[in-house]
Amino acid sequence: MGDVEKMIAIGLVWGATNAIMRRGAIIWDQKLRSSPSIPHQSSPKLHQLLLGYLKKWLDLLLIWQYSVPFLVNLSASAAFFYILSDAPISLAVPVTNATTFAATAVSAMVLGEEMRIGFALFGTFLIVLGVWVCIS
Repeated sequence: MGDVEKMIAIGLVWGATNAIMRRGAIIWDQKLRSSPSIPHQSSPKLHQLLLGYLKKWLDLLLIWQYSVPFLVNLSASAAFFYILSDAPISLAVPVTNATTFAATAVSAMVLGEEMRIGFALFGTFLIVLGVWVCIS
């Protein structure tokens, strides 16, 4: 598999996992909204604020619908940095980012997110065209 194919594969993984992680984040948000709220102190201390943020972050990671795609996404990031050692950054970044954007739009569509499908498909077509121009 050549560098361009690897870049496209990484973009596809990033895009698909972005849409799936969004679903996990929505589940987490619904869980936060349904949990009983704790009365606010007049001025919480810094360590209390930090512990609160850490607890929310850990709660998010405990939702497998978020954490599994997050780990896959991070693995694709490691692969991206690996291929940067052999590929020119002026090609790697546009190809991977464009593919990611298109894959996110298509994955979100497949997952049933509300969007303007015509605009999303047209934008995806333009992205594919742009990637083709970059690699030609």
